[in-house]
Amino acid sequence: MKYTVASYSFNGLFNQGKIDLFGYLESVKYRYHLNSADIWNMMLTSYDEDYLMKIKEAMDEKELSLANLCVDCAEVWDPDPNAKEQWYQNALKNLRAAEILGARTVRIDMGGRDLKMTDEQFEYTVNRYQEYAKIAQNGGFKVGPENHWGASRDPENIKKVYEAVDHPSFGILLHFDNWDVDKENGDRLCAKYAFHTHLAAWVIPDCEEKIKILQDVGYQGYLGIEHHSGENEYSQVEWQLATARNTWRNLISAEHKKVEV
Repeated sequence: MKYTVASYSFNGLFNQGKIDLFGYLESVKYRYHLNSADIWNMMLTSYDEDYLMKIKEAMDEKELSLANLCVDCAEVWDPDPNAKEQWYQNALKNLRAAEILGARTVRIDMGGRDLKMTDEQFEYTVNRYQEYAKIAQNGGFKVGPENHWGASRDPENIKKVYEAVDHPSFGILLHFDNWDVDKENGDRLCAKYAFHTHLAAWVIPDCEEKIKILQDVGYQGYLGIEHHSGENEYSQVEWQLATARNTWRNLISAEHKKVEV
């Protein structure tokens, strides 16, 4: 299993001015001993290419790849035409940033505060994701939503959009246990679409079940640790990461013992 720690996990420290993106990369490499980053775009201070290249150089120096660029303020759908255009322009900037940074995957939310999608919303969402998927394919990465808020927290909407976009560079960031509809089955229903994952602290007690779901679908991406409390973030992330790692190792050990018997 490959692991990442989402930079959003240090949102509290970031808001206090106690960490920036370069400090996050130091922590990923030397505190948690990982080889991949998971960058929240709100920690970027600019989309200028010179600045983005500095981030890329910092990753290269530490032999870090970018598993995911997690993008806020770029959701696809908004009923306000002005906001929708603003989010679209933000999405294009972040897709360009993803290419410069060498991202493997990019999360751009579906938008829509309601669980139900109108026909207009669905058609617009599919068309935009098809556009983004073509950009992603040319840039060497994948793009898609997270089951994060609004319409995306219904697994049926995820399935419907995924099948309609129908592109090899489109998938989802699976945020475990983050559903408003069919909560008991959402992870299992949508794991086959996943290109990246986020595992929050409240899911850690059930992480063996979640990891088994990934095993069952032949998941090849990263298990992404994400923390949300804004408090004691270094130690909380360490606990989440260690628990996930130990759970994975125990599963593999148990499987080996079955084979030996």
